Amino acid sequence: LGWVNDVVIEVLSSFEDAPGTLIKEDLLVEQRNKVRGLAHDRNVAKVTVVAVPDRPGVARTLFDPLAEAGINVDMIVQNVGHGGATDLSFTVPRVELAKAKKVLEPIVRDLGARELTTDASVAKVSIVGAGLHNAPGYAARMFGTLADAGVNIEMISTSEVRITCMIAEAELPQALDALHGAFELARPDPIDEAATGRVAG
Repeated sequence: LGWVNDVVIEVLSSFEDAPGTLIKEDLLVEQRNKVRGLAHDRNVAKVTVVAVPDRPGVARTLFDPLAEAGINVDMIVQNVGHGGATDLSFTVPRVELAKAKKVLEPIVRDLGARELTTDASVAKVSIVGAGLHNAPGYAARMFGTLADAGVNIEMISTSEVRITCMIAEAELPQALDALHGAFELARPDPIDEAATGRVAG
């Protein structure tokens, strides 16, 4: 926790009035790359409800039945509505796509949405490292690296330890190669060699 927030911690004795032990990163650790590896996931599919009425309760109407069916939903994106309708996209495990479509198709009709579209030719790629959520520049570098590699980003999600982009599955190898180079993961890390390289997603 101290490393994540760049805080020096002093451990003191409760039995004597003496200087304690300082726990802090040395200069080498402070300057190291926060990205410890890459992760990727091919078991993902994109689902989009096109032109769904933009009114309260729609998301619950869609996602409650999926939860009841045991289908995990991730990376939810809602576009800005126009003319009282909006597009709602999210991801599900690819192995659950057929089941998700069966659950959603009657609901989409009842809601009056234009259509339900799916795409099973996508994948997720992530940079992984402690403290990425409060480290400026890492998201921008990831997005710029993918753009320079000709990889289009379809969806984005973030957490404390990773930044994830959904891309075309066919572009996953070039995305991994580009990110590996951009974050210098090909070089042995003097701090923790076991933490470098690609992390299976």
